[in-house]
Amino acid sequence: MLMPRRFEVRDYRRRRQATAGLAGLALAACLSAAPTSDPVIPGSAEAPRAINVIMRDYLFEPTPLRLVRGETVRFTVINAGLLAHDFVLGAADVQTAWASAEAVSTPPAFTATPPPASVLPALAGLRIYLLTGQSASILYAVPPAGDLLLVCQVPGHAALGMVGAIAVVEPSSP
Repeated sequence: MLMPRRFEVRDYRRRRQATAGLAGLALAACLSAAPTSDPVIPGSAEAPRAINVIMRDYLFEPTPLRLVRGETVRFTVINAGLLAHDFVLGAADVQTAWASAEAVSTPPAFTATPPPASVLPALAGLRIYLLTGQSASILYAVPPAGDLLLVCQVPGHAALGMVGAIAVVEPSSP
């Protein structure tokens, strides 16, 4: 019968202790690092600021979405989830209008094709509806005043937590 040699057991213990020590140092470095945020240089109609948004099943990334009042941004929205999602950006009345339109257009059976949802242009805000794997890019002028909310208005998704955070920030100098 072969017995493990003593130095092999000691080597294993040393490697395990070294690995645990390195993991502890890495964890300490992550916890002690202060979160930093990049400065926000507002976009203009001539040079919109690019913002990429990934929709996953029941969340938006990044969060919070940092916007400057009056700027122009180019949203590139990607649906990386397994379900269809929408990106509805606007005030509370915009969210209510899209929630009602989505509820009315929801088919009675799972396999039925839903009619397209629509709202009056005055209440439209910004809405991007994407099936899984799709992406879209659009220019958006951030309103100079008022509250903005980001919600997926596909029925049931907001209740499952698909509500994004919006942070209105002051512009940074270049």
